[in-house]
Amino acid sequence: MKRGGYLLALVLAIATVGLVVVGTVWPNQSAAANPDAGARLASGSSSPQDAVNTLLQQIGRRDWSAAYSGLANKNDFSEAEFASDLTGNYGSLRTYALLDGFDVHPLRASTDEAQFRANLRWASVVGTFDDPRDLRVVRKGDHWQVAWPLMKEARVPPQVIPVNYLRWDVINRGPQDDWGTQDVEAPHVRIVAMHPVDRGGGVVILGELLNEDVVPAFVTVKAALLGANGATLATEDSFDKISHLLLPKQVSPFRIDFRNVRLSQVDSVHIQPSSSLVSASADPVIGIESQKLNPVPDASLTGELLNQSGQVVNVAHVIGTFYDGNGQIVWVADSYPSRALLPQTPVPFAIALPADVSSKVASYHVMTTSYRSGHAQ
Repeated sequence: MKRGGYLLALVLAIATVGLVVVGTVWPNQSAAANPDAGARLASGSSSPQDAVNTLLQQIGRRDWSAAYSGLANKNDFSEAEFASDLTGNYGSLRTYALLDGFDVHPLRASTDEAQFRANLRWASVVGTFDDPRDLRVVRKGDHWQVAWPLMKEARVPPQVIPVNYLRWDVINRGPQDDWGTQDVEAPHVRIVAMHPVDRGGGVVILGELLNEDVVPAFVTVKAALLGANGATLATEDSFDKISHLLLPKQVSPFRIDFRNVRLSQVDSVHIQPSSSLVSASADPVIGIESQKLNPVPDASLTGELLNQSGQVVNVAHVIGTFYDGNGQIVWVADSYPSRALLPQTPVPFAIALPADVSSKVASYHVMTTSYRSGHAQ
């Protein structure tokens, strides 16, 4: 596994354990905030709202058997398919997420049927993501049951996908090798753009980093804000608003957020990029299609990711760099699709934009990084 793969795997493992502990100690906020939730669970689903709340609370506890047994349409799919719809397959982001809360809004109702819109909020190692569902609730005798809107993942047909891609392997000095202390030199990287902005009561550093070498690099960026007297006001480094693995001549955006520091306090910014040599390949290739800028009130960049390889991508990271009419960076944002990328199967993505920033955007660039079991790219 490459260095980036170790890093993400370790973070996912630690965060999963932490989320399980949090979910055990502090139960689902929507359920806990309602003092009548326990009483309704004991008395059954006497109303459409009760049926929805009960189901979502069972999902929050991952009690798949109880949740599945109470569905109105359980004969349409198996319990395993129901659980997979919520937790994902192939080690996707959903696999490592726990239900953090939910909101339910009634849409319409009649004597024997009701419609609700439920928004499930899932907490993962890289933040939260929403899972909106339109739920139909039907009367069965003296109680109500939810018909679950199963989203079945596409089946990839048997096929042969030829690949032709570059690959870099690294051979470092072993303990028995008589090479002195010399090892392969770290790749040369440099900052090609940097723009500090005052935002949300803090300072945000927007920029781009270039791997100007002929070998791949694992990169990070560290920044320090200095005051008028030369004292360090704050120090932060890039974490997820960057592509840590850069192929030769590849550029990655980065964003570093400083809280509780105003730009008026800053006299200068010191940025230090660092790099190390890693093994890498140009596969899998992920195409970015149907890109579209959406205006307020839902300001965002949407599109589809197409995994053009024959390998499953467990987690994909989409990073967008947004420029104004003068070519200056005005924002860097990212998104993690919650489902795995199957070969030749498009998966939608959306990168949210602040409303005031969206009006300044004249152009943008989108790139992806990916994680596969045993690999990072």
